[in-house]
Amino acid sequence: MKYIGFICVFFGLFTGLDAQAQNDSLPLSQKQKVYTFLIDDNIDPRMNRRVRLALEDAKSKEADLIIIEMDTYGGAVNDADDIRTMILELDRPIHVWINKDAASAGALISVACDSIYMAPGASIGAATVVMGGGGDAAPDKYQSYMRSMMRSTAEAKGRDPKIAEAMVDQNLEIEGITEKGSVITFSVSEAIANGFSEGQANSMKELVEEKLGISDYEIIAYDASGVEDVIAFFLNPVVSGFLILIIFAGIYFEIQTPGVGFPIAASITAIILYFIPYYLTGLASNWEIAVFILGVVLLLVELFVIPGFGIFGILGIICILVGLTLGMLPNDAFDFTFVPTGELFGALLTVLLAALAAMGLIFYMAPKVNKWRAFSSIALAGTQNRDEGYTSTLYASDLIGQEGITHTRLMPSGKILIGDEIYDAYSRGEFIDKGEKIKVISTEGTSLRVRKLEG
Repeated sequence: MKYIGFICVFFGLFTGLDAQAQNDSLPLSQKQKVYTFLIDDNIDPRMNRRVRLALEDAKSKEADLIIIEMDTYGGAVNDADDIRTMILELDRPIHVWINKDAASAGALISVACDSIYMAPGASIGAATVVMGGGGDAAPDKYQSYMRSMMRSTAEAKGRDPKIAEAMVDQNLEIEGITEKGSVITFSVSEAIANGFSEGQANSMKELVEEKLGISDYEIIAYDASGVEDVIAFFLNPVVSGFLILIIFAGIYFEIQTPGVGFPIAASITAIILYFIPYYLTGLASNWEIAVFILGVVLLLVELFVIPGFGIFGILGIICILVGLTLGMLPNDAFDFTFVPTGELFGALLTVLLAALAAMGLIFYMAPKVNKWRAFSSIALAGTQNRDEGYTSTLYASDLIGQEGITHTRLMPSGKILIGDEIYDAYSRGEFIDKGEKIKVISTEGTSLRVRKLEG
């Protein structure tokens, strides 16, 4: 009996140690990582970028689930589609808490989430696509596209696709839910009753703990990086206007002081600081930047290659202004259907006021700038007079007054023939046909300035 008792005690002790060892080998419970970010503004390229960065950050921080806090009246269809696609392709649970409104594009994004919760007084729906002004409905091709996205998204998440489509199409009639002539906009109770909300939550804390049943968790809120703060600073219209002023003023003062110097360096820096933030947020496209560069090239051709100021100069200025303006807007090529009227007016006003301010600054500063001691250290501000032996032309002054004929048509530049010699020349702005008699009135740079002789 003593041996039997000893064996039982030994076996019990061994079993207890083995159980303890197994318990020690189990992983300690970890807090659930709940990642949150806001969709609290218009759905546009900037919001598109915010959502993409937030979802990438959530993955890098190994979040267990994601919650979007939603309050938006909608926005651009293409950006809403991008966000919807990102959510549908996400490899972890994502929920939305509508903390007031999820209208139009906001409704589409909400339907793409795994579950929808709503704060008291919130609403979801009214997804008819409207023009940028916010009043008239967009053409049917956009409505059809939105209806299709709402249907397919609802199907993917197990919601009634007919109801989702009726949030867009006012001609659909669903008995007991909506009548013909109005689109669906659900209150909290209506959304819950019709399967477009999993419940009401008064706060994010209530949503996580009571609705999702998570007790041990940590909230990780999306925090924009310092780079994003810098980008937001340069997207401010006042800052953009100031950069435009520097661009124009820098180009002008560089022309007055040939060579790569401080003015052109300031202008190039301003161009970079202007376009990069708009490019990163998806507002400025490659072709818009190309239009701006084309404008600068045309302007330089007009100033340095073709004497006078004509079609190249006018086209150059137009291209510069168009590139700067369109770079601020979420337009699709030249389609302004979904560009809010306020944004369009704001962009035009910013560019035009900055250009006018630059012109005023140029006219005011140009006579004074060469007198500044500080400016003389970075630019050639002295005057090289002809009577001191300096010359700015390759041609001798004795050509002035001589007569000849046009060797090519002057438009307004071209070739002339004096005696047996051919010279580069340009008119005073008018076109002169080949073979016309001309007279040299001045020698400037590498060309002779001429006028047409009558008779």
